[in-house]
Amino acid sequence: MNEVPGSVGTSAGFSLRLAQTLFSSASLLFMSLGVEFYSYTAFCYLVTIMGLVIPWSFTLALVDGYSVLVKCPVRQPGILLIIAAGDWVLSVLTLAAACSTASVVDLLHSGGPYCPPKCCSRYQLSAAMAFLTWFLSLASTLLNLWVLPSL
Repeated sequence: MNEVPGSVGTSAGFSLRLAQTLFSSASLLFMSLGVEFYSYTAFCYLVTIMGLVIPWSFTLALVDGYSVLVKCPVRQPGILLIIAAGDWVLSVLTLAAACSTASVVDLLHSGGPYCPPKCCSRYQLSAAMAFLTWFLSLASTLLNLWVLPSL
């Protein structure tokens, strides 16, 4: 079987996981710099979801890195199904968090002096990083689902 770049156990998969970890950490960092984030449910939701994505992506980055080093990719259907399902669930949750954060920031920004410009720009950056995390998570999900039927 040919390896699909980006699936579990490949160097491209390691890069995807590392980028997911970095973007979700950046999203969490930008959101946490504003001390007012706890005032809005959408912001708290983003912080919670990014708090779930970071350890998930980092753990799978370690698995991918180990698989690349020992040249033994993960090819067990049960494990790959769990990883693909976890990726899919976190991808949907990340998209929901990014969309809700972006809409609340847009509402606060256009609604008047509710959001100081410095905080709004940080919240916008946090939403942008969450969208990038979602895109990479979706790519990882689709690539792993592509490999699953061939096992």
